[in-house]
Amino acid sequence: MSRNAKINTLLLVLVAALAVIPLVFGLGDHKEEPFTGADAEAETAITEIDPDYEPWFSPLYEPPSGEIESALFALQAAIGAGVLAYYFGVRRGRRQGEARALERLRAEADTDAGAEAGTDAGTGAAPGRRRV
Repeated sequence: MSRNAKINTLLLVLVAALAVIPLVFGLGDHKEEPFTGADAEAETAITEIDPDYEPWFSPLYEPPSGEIESALFALQAAIGAGVLAYYFGVRRGRRQGEARALERLRAEADTDAGAEAGTDAGTGAAPGRRRV
């Protein structure tokens, strides 16, 4: 197994452990909604500290349920991942295209150099060709 394969396997095991450990140990079982986001946790903490706190801003759109909010967040994450993947794909494609173009130019230069090496010394023309 190559070094990269070992590292990738280790990373996959770590990600799986991060996902499974909270479920196995029952972390969050004491809460009404055990896996709420950080925004909800912060809102709860703020209202416990200062019940009269008024937010500076209000949301432009308030989803009717937590499931819709989660779906919109997942959609936003998917769009962001798609944009990043597209950018890196285009960048890699350009790099590969440039490398192929350089290889092609070097191959043409090598064939031109080989053709010049086979020219007649006096005329500068390739053997079997007449100079016009």
